[in-house]
Amino acid sequence: MDLLLEINDLHCGYDDQPVVNGLTLHVTQGNLVSLLGPSGCGKTTVLRAIAGFQTVRAGEIRLNGKVVSSPHIRIPPEQRNLGMVFQDYALFPHLTVTENIAFGLRHHSATARQKTVDRLLELIGMEGYGQRYPTELSGGQQQRIAVARALAPEPTLLLLDEPFSNLDVELRERLAIDVRDMLHAQNATAIFVTHDQHEAFVMGERIGVMNEGHLLQWETPFNLYHEPADRFVADFIGKGSFLRGEMSTSDTVTTELGRITGNRAYPWPEGTPVDILLRPDDVMIVDESPIRATVTDRAFKGADTLYTLKLSNGMEMLSLMPSRYDYLIGSEIGIEIDIDHFILFPVEPIA
Repeated sequence: MDLLLEINDLHCGYDDQPVVNGLTLHVTQGNLVSLLGPSGCGKTTVLRAIAGFQTVRAGEIRLNGKVVSSPHIRIPPEQRNLGMVFQDYALFPHLTVTENIAFGLRHHSATARQKTVDRLLELIGMEGYGQRYPTELSGGQQQRIAVARALAPEPTLLLLDEPFSNLDVELRERLAIDVRDMLHAQNATAIFVTHDQHEAFVMGERIGVMNEGHLLQWETPFNLYHEPADRFVADFIGKGSFLRGEMSTSDTVTTELGRITGNRAYPWPEGTPVDILLRPDDVMIVDESPIRATVTDRAFKGADTLYTLKLSNGMEMLSLMPSRYDYLIGSEIGIEIDIDHFILFPVEPIA
């Protein structure tokens, strides 16, 4: 597939404060990707730089092979053929739904404008809403219209900046799926910025995790969860805990829960102190196991239940089990560690 967006060694900042440091990523035509990270990590600044609203101190941004941003080149935002969707929808309250969607189609004929509006209203499941005003719509409906308006001029790239953050959790998850399907139906290319990993997983075929201006990992959702590149990504993505141990062999760690052998080898010498990443699905509840833990909390999730367990030494870990198993808070249970993805981090830097 053709490369649409190339960001190479990007540096941005405000006054004397660096915000983005040496970021490099590439997006191919038709892909939906997410930038994920905590508030202040630089992800929105990256989006603003792509859009042309943020100056570039070093590096470059290319769209379809053409440099649009560098320290010496800055193509104006209106000449980049990009669509933007913001947190606050930014719909025009005095315009109808039809007029909002058609706002960027002023140079099209009336027939062409109406055809585009009708097609997009059908795509977002809002046929019959064309003559309503934004104040007559729910938050989720307004956000659908905002996406439809951004898609109407057929932009080269769609940029979405925390578009669901003003909505409640249940609506956010449902709308993320709907918008993803809408973008796929349009064969759109989009970058979705969020601090919510669930939204990032739904929207992004690839996800970039950012922290303190750096892109730490650029991967599929599966690999981010199961193969985090460093401790920050491991902590930020998903739920989990760390079990302390020492290297016995290249693929075996001795812990207070016994020897754990994994699916890969590490080049660290025997005795190296390490932490093993334990995801909730790595911790199995097995009644006959001699390793005992106490259930201190539980969260029923329908098909599964997430248990918080405390070992005799005070360590806590999580276990995700099918909800047909039903353990009450205070129950003593047995556990076993069953790891498919063996992720270790050294406790101290290794020379």
